Amino acid sequence: MSIRLKIVLAVLPLLIVTILLVGITSAFSARAGITRIAVEALGFKAQEFQKYAQSQWDLLVQNRLAEDPSYLSVTQRALESYAETLIRGDTELIFAVDSLGRLVMSTTEIDLTDQAETDALAGRASGSQIGWQQIDVDGIERVGQALIFEPFGWYVLVTDTRENFYSDVDQIFVTTYYILGGSIAFAAIFLYLFAQILTGPLSRMVRTMLSITKTNDLSERVPVEYRDEIGAMSRTFNKMLVKLESADQQIRGFALRSVVAERNERKIRNIFQKYVPKNVIDSIFEDPTSALEGSIGRVAVLFTDIRSFTTLSEGFMPDELVQTLNAYFEPLIDIIMGHGGVVDKFIGDALMAFFGAPNPRPDDAVHAVLAATEMQKAIADFNEKQFEIGKPVFKTGIGVNYGGVTVGNMGSEKKMDFTIIGDQVNYGSRLEGLTKEYRQDVIVSRSVFAKVKDRVPTRFLGFVQPKGKTEGEPIYTVALDLTPTQKDGWKFYHDGIRLYYSRKFERARSYFKKTIELLPSDWLARDFLRRAEEFIQNPPPASWNGVDVMTTK
Repeated sequence: MSIRLKIVLAVLPLLIVTILLVGITSAFSARAGITRIAVEALGFKAQEFQKYAQSQWDLLVQNRLAEDPSYLSVTQRALESYAETLIRGDTELIFAVDSLGRLVMSTTEIDLTDQAETDALAGRASGSQIGWQQIDVDGIERVGQALIFEPFGWYVLVTDTRENFYSDVDQIFVTTYYILGGSIAFAAIFLYLFAQILTGPLSRMVRTMLSITKTNDLSERVPVEYRDEIGAMSRTFNKMLVKLESADQQIRGFALRSVVAERNERKIRNIFQKYVPKNVIDSIFEDPTSALEGSIGRVAVLFTDIRSFTTLSEGFMPDELVQTLNAYFEPLIDIIMGHGGVVDKFIGDALMAFFGAPNPRPDDAVHAVLAATEMQKAIADFNEKQFEIGKPVFKTGIGVNYGGVTVGNMGSEKKMDFTIIGDQVNYGSRLEGLTKEYRQDVIVSRSVFAKVKDRVPTRFLGFVQPKGKTEGEPIYTVALDLTPTQKDGWKFYHDGIRLYYSRKFERARSYFKKTIELLPSDWLARDFLRRAEEFIQNPPPASWNGVDVMTTK
């Protein structure tokens, strides 16, 4: 948007509002004045009629003729004739009705047979409503002054049609609208011309600048037209051109070095994009010399695997199986990347990812656990769609471990992977394998538990010695949230676990039973209840430590 248009848009509304306020105020003032004069005119006629009627009545009283019907009739006709002399236009009407709304006098022939109009007049007469009135007479809206002449019991109205009464006022409004429209149009044109004069030097300055950018002729200068802020801008720009012209060779050198650096960057990116995710490239590009070096770091590693996948795959055609796996993996990958993780590799139906390399974060383990729980929710949604179309559902186990690993690029010059290796990686895979044994969706290690225990609900599963390990390790499962019943059930369960590993099997059994009462389908509580009852019958040896030794991976 040009400065000229901005000036117009900024100032024009102020002018319009001012003109409208002045015009509308003047119109309403004129309307009020004309209306007041018109009201006073009808009021004057009403007063004159009342004075004349009273004088005629006083004559009857003075001559003791007030009871004579013939004289009363003559006087009423005289009043009607006088009322006709007060009329100054075809639209004016003076008439009178009795207390029942019946017409008794009128300067013009009117029809008062409409019951609604008659009732309205009767109501005004009986209520002694005098002064300014708005009424419907013979189907026409009228305004006027009302008075009561008690000697005859008349309710007299001196009126004019509403249309005629306000005709001058309406004409004032129409004229005002024309004046306002013309004033606004004139103001807009004047303002536009003024803005054009004001911004003209700026436009010429812009054209000069554009010419310099096209021709690269730094000897060209912007004309200085005024001794104001615009002139100061022109002078400042000319000084800048002098500096640019003297530094042209230095700028060319900077440009050359920039081109060389850009080529190097593209070369390095082309190398790394063959085997490294984009976010990894961005993070290590600040130090290209370390791109092929390994390092030791602490990461959270996550493994997933579909249980009994070989059997499940028999229910799919080959192309259908690929499409199904793609639909299965897509939301899982989005969740991992959403939590800052790196999808390392796919091993058939299994997936490996890690969090914390090359950029470690203090909450990498938390992000890995949250990703695992969200992935199980995504898998549940996927299974609903599978069930609806009559296809097998996938039961997936997820293992999460946290520890020190070797991080780096591994492979050959032709094919490399940015990956992690180490015992902690293998242990993460073992944890995933334990999900089937313990019938859990997610199993995490002790190191993960220490990081997430204050962030998400955790549950102890047991002491396990996976194959290849020499010592038992505690393992846990996690959840995003728990219902009140689940919270109570998990509390009883953990109380029972403490008693169980303290060899107090009788008391532990009661807590496991309480857990099952709250969570009837809880496999863990039932399994530990079974173990406790067995140890009650056959106590374990003194060397028993409660560790489950796994003989398979």
